[in-house]
Amino acid sequence: MPPEENAPTRVAIVTGGSRGIGREAVTRLGADGYSVVVGYAGNRELAEAAVKEIAAVGGRAIAVQADVAEEEQVAALFDAAEAEYGGVDVVVHAAGRMYLAPVADLDLAKLDALHRTNIRGTFVVAQQSARRIRRGGALVTFSTSVVGLALPGYGAYSASKGAAEALTMILARELRGRDITVNTVAPGPTATDLFLEGKDEETVARMAAMPPLERLGTPADIAEVVAFLASPAGHWVNGQVIRANGGIV
Repeated sequence: MPPEENAPTRVAIVTGGSRGIGREAVTRLGADGYSVVVGYAGNRELAEAAVKEIAAVGGRAIAVQADVAEEEQVAALFDAAEAEYGGVDVVVHAAGRMYLAPVADLDLAKLDALHRTNIRGTFVVAQQSARRIRRGGALVTFSTSVVGLALPGYGAYSASKGAAEALTMILARELRGRDITVNTVAPGPTATDLFLEGKDEETVARMAAMPPLERLGTPADIAEVVAFLASPAGHWVNGQVIRANGGIV
């Protein structure tokens, strides 16, 4: 819900904010009255479209390019938020990369690229967040329910997200006394371009049938969880992995 009248505007950075779950999180937080910094890796057109969407309903947003694995670029992303809006209250780290292959077959160059984005990128964003988020704020990172499901073909991706989970849980404890929450959202099968790429209809249908709710998740489903964790209403949830997957166990 929008902030109370005369309440200071909260500021959110969303990495991977031009597409998929990140884009939906941008829209959701903008609707809640946040000033939003849309972090993007390469697609400026989509990032600017997200900015225009928020501006069209009276919100404030800017787009800033940053490779999440590059310390200087991520620092500049936070600099832009502070220069434009005065500080940072929420960071949603939705940027990620996925390659699927059996362990025996995965190209190690792809493994390196995967780990660069999903592990190093998460660490770099978490590091800047720990230094810069204001009291009362929140960091939300992303994992995957596949960490628990152990699906064949997801070994490298799941391992990288398991690392993100471990980092997030430790950071929550390192920020004791700062009044900052740190949580990870672990979606199940969700209808994003990243998930759908390379999957045939039979595979998609089989995965959609896995949850008791018998459908794929949507980016909006996940953005609702993110918005709750980012909000004062969700501030008592800390140091948790939220498996947002429709009931898959």
